[in-house]
Amino acid sequence: MKIFLTNDDGYNAPGIQILYETLRPHHDILLVAPDREKSAVGHGITLNDPIRMTKINLTGGGEGYAVSGTPADCIKLGLFKLCTTPPDLVISGINPGSNTGVNINYSGTVGGAREAALNGLLSMAVSIKQGETIDFQGMAQFISDRVNKLYDYGLPVGTFLNINAPDIPLDEVRGIKITRQASNNISRQFENRIDPKGRSYYWYSRVNQVDSDPDTDINTLSQNYISITPIQCDITDYKTMTGMESFQFS
Repeated sequence: MKIFLTNDDGYNAPGIQILYETLRPHHDILLVAPDREKSAVGHGITLNDPIRMTKINLTGGGEGYAVSGTPADCIKLGLFKLCTTPPDLVISGINPGSNTGVNINYSGTVGGAREAALNGLLSMAVSIKQGETIDFQGMAQFISDRVNKLYDYGLPVGTFLNINAPDIPLDEVRGIKITRQASNNISRQFENRIDPKGRSYYWYSRVNQVDSDPDTDINTLSQNYISITPIQCDITDYKTMTGMESFQFS
């Protein structure tokens, strides 16, 4: 299988490197990733600066490409400047830190997978909850064991998978659950600090995500299950659209 790898942490991040090393013996791998960390850039693309792409040597052999832009830029450049035929699968990750709930909207990891899905490709975003154990090796093997099954199953055009693992060794995971995105938005707390010149500045505070609904991604991770959430690119609210057809705007 031809598999395209990207992430938002940079080409030399351990998650993507371990995933590359795990998949490479069995598949044809193209790695195109940012040249530095691009966390929380969402689905942004680079419009006001040149995008540079540099060939790099990867650990364990092989070559990849480092891109000065975002994960979405990496997908676009890889597809339209490097690929002679489309890849069978795009994987964005493995990200250290879960991408669940409303945070899905801000995630560069998810943005890479979404860009692939917008181009009609089978894709997934893969992350591990931040905690005492970030088992990149176990998660890489989990993905490797399932890529052929996913390819055979397929997904609707414009839909991709958002996969998150708990912060425990993968061999201790209780199972897999198909989940929905939690709706709580916790990216609203800041730490106010003072710099050496007496000026005020802010950092986003790290807050543990909690959700009590049993079918959500956040709750599933807290119960030590792997969460798999199908995400669709078409964000039209069809129910509201149908209801508004009878509304008189004029």
